Amino acid sequence: MKQAKIAIIGAGLSGLYAAYLLEQAKITDYVVLEARDRLGGRVYSERGFDLGATWIWPELNPDLMQLVHQMGLPFSEQFEKGKLVFEKQRGIPPVQLSSPWASTPSIRLEGGMSSLIDGLAQQIPVQKILTQQQVTHITQQEQAPLHLTTLNQAGDETIIEADYILIALAPRLTVQHILFSPALPPALLSQWKHTATWMAPHAKYVAVYPEAFWRKQGLSGQASSHVGPMGEIHDASTSNGHAALFGFLGIPASVRKKVSEADLVAHCRAQLVRLFGSEAATPEYEYIKDWSADNFTATEDDWKNPAHSHGVAPANTPNDQIWHNRIIGIASEWSQHYSGYLAGAIDAAQVGVQRIQQLL
Repeated sequence: MKQAKIAIIGAGLSGLYAAYLLEQAKITDYVVLEARDRLGGRVYSERGFDLGATWIWPELNPDLMQLVHQMGLPFSEQFEKGKLVFEKQRGIPPVQLSSPWASTPSIRLEGGMSSLIDGLAQQIPVQKILTQQQVTHITQQEQAPLHLTTLNQAGDETIIEADYILIALAPRLTVQHILFSPALPPALLSQWKHTATWMAPHAKYVAVYPEAFWRKQGLSGQASSHVGPMGEIHDASTSNGHAALFGFLGIPASVRKKVSEADLVAHCRAQLVRLFGSEAATPEYEYIKDWSADNFTATEDDWKNPAHSHGVAPANTPNDQIWHNRIIGIASEWSQHYSGYLAGAIDAAQVGVQRIQQLL
């Protein structure tokens, strides 16, 4: 049996940031438990190109930008200069339009958003983060420490004792994967179960090229399509010369499950050729990530009902004597201000750690 004052469930942005805040506050009796064999959660990059969370809006996300500066992470503005390509219907050539909206300036991190995850992980003692440890049960008996049961990939169980738990899993995933004894209040369980998980129903495709040939055509790399498979496309090039386009697949998750990954990639590539010309036919690298097929991101409810619930953050701790403030939700969906976004992970983690500090 292992013991820690605080257990953090999940090593995505909110979980790692919570650990970072604890380190900053000289609170070192904690452990981070991650079910995957990697860190980052819904932050995931391949060769520096983001297949998960992508953007930061400096004007709207000051706390997150402050963290980026603290970590000393290089970044670049999202490229948006040039015309947008619009594909209205199959069989009709796409048209080029002036960008129809004035967007709030956004940035992307050099090396992908995973560089933020790596930066935080470097501030946390390596022995404090345990990967491949899926929390399956949380048990409490009166005022005794909470018991967390974890399961590794070999099927071995470990018991961890903790006084407080910060849950850095999305609310719906918490209900799906963790059994609480005694049970959480029914109203809270229902609320968490009906809070949609951001990114869970989505899939992203990235194509990497030797050069950003679309810019020579006066195009921004942005595209909107009613044909698909991608509904929204952006320039994903980096400032150090790596050119790329990425898009969000507009095909429902239930339909994607019936199509092979190779076929999806081929259809995405063909769409880029329609939109940006023959040079799009030969990317150096291609990546696709279907988050609806990720067991530690999505549940059946997410891909069957992809609606999001921004602005309606659920209660982050049960309002009863047994569990109140012993378990606190800190994933992005629990943020009162930026639910679902990277900034929400920062906000919810700050709130949760502040609550713990008041209780210690």
